[in-house]
Amino acid sequence: MESSSVELALAALFGASVMAISAFYIHKRSVDQVLDRLIKLRRKPPPKHQQLVVSDADVGAVDCDEAEFYEYEIGWRSENFLKSSGDINVHDGGLDEDGEEDVGFERYRVSSSMPNVRILSNEWADNQDKRGFSNELDRNLDFISSNLPPLRTQQTDGNDRYADNSLQLRVGSVGHIVTPTSSRGYAVESAGDSDEEGTELATNDGTFFPYNKDAAVSIPNLHIATERGNQIQSQQSTAIPYEGKAKADEENGKVDTTTLHYRSTDLIVASNHISGSTRVHESMNVEDEEVMKMIRECLDLREKYVFREKIAPWMKGADHEHVKSDVKQNPLEFVPVEATAHHCRMEDGVVHVYASETDTEDLFPVASSTAFFTDMHHILKVLSVGNVRSTCHHRLRFLEEKFRLHVLVNADREFLAQKSAPHRDLYNIRKVDTHVHHSACMNQKHLLRFIKSKLRKEPDEVVIFRDGQYLTLKEVFESLDLTGYDLNVDLLDVHADKSTFHRFDKFNLKYNPCGQSRLREIFLKQDNLIQGRFLAEVTKEVLSDLEASKYQLAEYRISIYGRKQSEWDQLASWFVNNGIYSDNAVWLIQLPRLYNVYKSMGTVTSFQTILDNVFIPLFEVTVDPRSHPHLHIFLMQVVGFDIVDDESKPERRPTKHMPTPAEWTNDFNPAFSYYAYYCYANLYTLNKLRESKGLPTIRFRPHCGEAGDIDHLAAGFLLCHNISHGINLRKSPVLQYLYYLAQIGLAMSPLSNNSLFLDYHRNPFPMFFQRGLNVSLSTDDPLQIHLTKEPLVEEYSVAAKVWKLSSCDLCEIARNSVYQSGFSHNAKSHWLGSGYYRRGPPANDIHKTNVPNTRISFRHETWEEEMQYVYAGNAKIPREIDH
Repeated sequence: MESSSVELALAALFGASVMAISAFYIHKRSVDQVLDRLIKLRRKPPPKHQQLVVSDADVGAVDCDEAEFYEYEIGWRSENFLKSSGDINVHDGGLDEDGEEDVGFERYRVSSSMPNVRILSNEWADNQDKRGFSNELDRNLDFISSNLPPLRTQQTDGNDRYADNSLQLRVGSVGHIVTPTSSRGYAVESAGDSDEEGTELATNDGTFFPYNKDAAVSIPNLHIATERGNQIQSQQSTAIPYEGKAKADEENGKVDTTTLHYRSTDLIVASNHISGSTRVHESMNVEDEEVMKMIRECLDLREKYVFREKIAPWMKGADHEHVKSDVKQNPLEFVPVEATAHHCRMEDGVVHVYASETDTEDLFPVASSTAFFTDMHHILKVLSVGNVRSTCHHRLRFLEEKFRLHVLVNADREFLAQKSAPHRDLYNIRKVDTHVHHSACMNQKHLLRFIKSKLRKEPDEVVIFRDGQYLTLKEVFESLDLTGYDLNVDLLDVHADKSTFHRFDKFNLKYNPCGQSRLREIFLKQDNLIQGRFLAEVTKEVLSDLEASKYQLAEYRISIYGRKQSEWDQLASWFVNNGIYSDNAVWLIQLPRLYNVYKSMGTVTSFQTILDNVFIPLFEVTVDPRSHPHLHIFLMQVVGFDIVDDESKPERRPTKHMPTPAEWTNDFNPAFSYYAYYCYANLYTLNKLRESKGLPTIRFRPHCGEAGDIDHLAAGFLLCHNISHGINLRKSPVLQYLYYLAQIGLAMSPLSNNSLFLDYHRNPFPMFFQRGLNVSLSTDDPLQIHLTKEPLVEEYSVAAKVWKLSSCDLCEIARNSVYQSGFSHNAKSHWLGSGYYRRGPPANDIHKTNVPNTRISFRHETWEEEMQYVYAGNAKIPREIDH
């Protein structure tokens, strides 16, 4: 047994020895072959078609065994290496062994795995010119694919150039190569993605930008070798600092270097400082040109319909600046306005305005219903074209990836810029709740506390007339077999739960506290026996909470049903008599789409009746404010008009030739687009009339795209300034792209959608935000949805945690909400900065918005480049935002 063990050990030892000796000889032979290959390659001139010039960064891509050979062939002046290489002399112009220049010395054979894009230094090119073979080299530089468009560089104004202060620059890499796989070609100026192997360039720390805070970075001219042997001399690149300090610091000559933004005008991409946007110049084939032509037609159709004021609000502010007084006027005080001789007449569902009763010329003509429905059908036709869908989807994905690249490179810089802004963070910047219903503006605990308070303090108040008798508040609760002690939020049962998902009817029932409509009439209605006193009191408590927070604001939607014309006077009197006003709130009118309900009840005979009840009082008070003084005061606080209801209900798509409202006597409801057009047309005429008299206008901002057909969003694109929800844009890449180009505001409510139509994790809000759509967060119904005293902050906090939004993202969303809101020019100037109405970084003040200029510059440049792509470089970009 022992002998067997010894024999096995000896056999193992012998086998190991044989293997070690074999490995040694194999390794020695491999080394000898590598050395022989290097010697042969060094002595043998390379073929012309394999000659290539590289920068110093290329050596990192070569394996270690060939490093010495590459150093020698590139011609680096390393004295230790040169001394070991024989009789070689070093000259300024080059190297030779016998005192003569070696023409092929600075050219060498490269591996096929080496990257094929390089930047040539001026010094090397000049030396080649001196030797007289630059033309020969240029003819062999086939580095760029033949299907790429010519490289273009952005021109800068003379004011943006800075003198070259002998800046030294070493470029390690240009960026990733993009190899076109379709008819689209790309010439990339900065980092991109490639799916093919061997196209990634090494990222080194070899790019240096020495600069000081008072001077911009100037990059020397570089020669870029092109496909046909020509050398393109790039424009001088400048790095322009955007200050993150206040204007007072600017006047003192201080510059915050943490927010430097580099405006790249050449093909160099710095590894440490990248441009705010990823510039990609793209060619366009015939199919893309046809698609972009259809996109342009859609954008032109929108401009045909949307109401724009002749004089921008900021221009009005400049004109009336000298009239301003330190004494603040009471907003609920009636200021007489002279009546005019305008005559208004309802014709085919639209009010027409004439200079006098005898005139026949319409002062403010509006597009007919036939023209609108024809244009809407054209939009719907464009949406269904396959190549349009594909192209728009491609562009949206491109925008999304662009943003991700921006965040990858600039996130830390943006965070540092935010740190440099004192006293500003998410809690200390203005945030507007751009979509909240007034009847649900309080949370459930607030309403419960208010009901208990009234039941304890005013039990004998007569509050309702039911079943032929008047009931006090105490008697109402006794009839429900309830006491104040019994009440809790669960018994109140106003919070949405799983039962309301895809059940809009059950969601509406949540407006009834304890499931009792009589409690809703007492506490949440303004047209009741006590003339809405309880609702006014709880509203003022909510407004008081807003004012205490200082930085939270809201736009409350309050209903007009269109059942009778006196609704307007009743609502206005409730507003004025109860003193419901706050600097932190403005108001919108919402019209529920309930024609079918009123028709079945016999309240209305046709759709024309609802239009008469809604719009005729508005024209009367505009022509003569003394006819409805309270309504005139109330309309000074109204900034928008909304239409609301369950969009998921099936409806018939309108045809090009629809019945007039007077002819609409059907029992079923008109389609959303039918409602939208007639509301838009009357608002358009009303706004023209109000503008001519110097009164504030009312924007059309309906609920749109929460559910239902895509027609709603098509109509909204043509007619609306902003919309609420818009989550169905995820189903139509074409409309989504159009909404992006037009920068139509979307007031989105992810928590509300989560209770009704769409799970939170499927909500498209983060995707819309990344792609650059004009989105803001809103609460919709705090009573049914939210749990805390600050529902808007709750909305922001949930979004931040679920979607990992950064502080910069949240501040940008808050800034968008102020832009979308209907607050006055003076308020926006105070909250955003005096130049808020401009486009790009000049509009931003980081000390008011806490949004770095880097983010604003990226958004603006990306949108501008996309507009130029759509308009084939001929887009006229206004300096100011739309108004």
